[in-house]
Amino acid sequence: MKPPILITILATVLTGTVIVMMSSHWLLMWMGFEMNMLAVMPILMKKFNPRAVEASTKYFLTQATASMVFMMGVTINLLYSGQWVVSKVSNPAASAMMTIALTMKLGLSPFHFWVPEVTQGISLTSGMILLTWQKIAPMSVLYQISPSVNTNLLTLMALTSILVGGWGGLNQTQLRKIMAYSSIAHMGWMTAIIIYNPTMTILNLILYILMTLSTFMLFMLNTSTTTLSLSHVWNKFPLITSVILALMLSLGGLPPLSGFIPKWMIILELTKNNMIITPTLMAITALINLYFYMRLTYSTALTMFPSANNMKMKWQFEHTKKMTLLPPLIITSTMLLPLSPTLSILY
Repeated sequence: MKPPILITILATVLTGTVIVMMSSHWLLMWMGFEMNMLAVMPILMKKFNPRAVEASTKYFLTQATASMVFMMGVTINLLYSGQWVVSKVSNPAASAMMTIALTMKLGLSPFHFWVPEVTQGISLTSGMILLTWQKIAPMSVLYQISPSVNTNLLTLMALTSILVGGWGGLNQTQLRKIMAYSSIAHMGWMTAIIIYNPTMTILNLILYILMTLSTFMLFMLNTSTTTLSLSHVWNKFPLITSVILALMLSLGGLPPLSGFIPKWMIILELTKNNMIITPTLMAITALINLYFYMRLTYSTALTMFPSANNMKMKWQFEHTKKMTLLPPLIITSTMLLPLSPTLSILY
């Protein structure tokens, strides 16, 4: 893809998301979603092959259906309220339809089937955009309508998303599919708390984006797409194996790392709202996620792939891929825990 065309497409994706986040008019919001969806299609098909075309088609059909359902909810809300202004959605049917549309766009269960398939069919760069930037716009709308969302519906979807996100990733060897199921589980954690404390959802989203960006950048640095190729990393970049270990454990939410902050604060907030069963189920199902993160760390950092004694280390050529943002991303993805008391005061 030529640079001017790529810049134009990326600018349109950026503009679409900004329009959704900043507009106070339902029609403008819908237009932002459509701009974003149509502009991201060429990015998904950047490496043109039948698999990428299939993945892009699946993405287009799902997002178009979600946009249609969203517009239907907006129309019902217009009939009952008589205004296009984004405010409290008073009609239960309109609220349910908007919630379903946004959860389809985010990839929550039971509308999660497109996420692993689309992520697997596209390149690592496109997958990174799909699992980070593309979550911002739907989450911002869900944040705005959170006071009028059906609590039982969203909580059920959040719990099943955490379960599916853990269960689906158990047998996977493809890194992009593992990250897709990780995304489904993280979206479940975010939507579980959005009704009770929406600002905590934003905190979770920011940390999730930081951790996912760091992970994808490391995979792109090594050009790793499977657990087998990841197990060869110690032979090329010994230091990166330790970084991947820390990042995977952070995504799993283990205490010394940044990923523990949102999980701990969400469980704390839910228990403050006299909920015991929901956070307990969430914590138990999060252990399934932790299992496949541990599998990745085991194959990457805790084992050495068999090789001849005279070939322990490959020749170190100068690396051509420049990842300027990787060091600060790794630091924020793993070492933010000391700031958690400050964050808890803010929220």
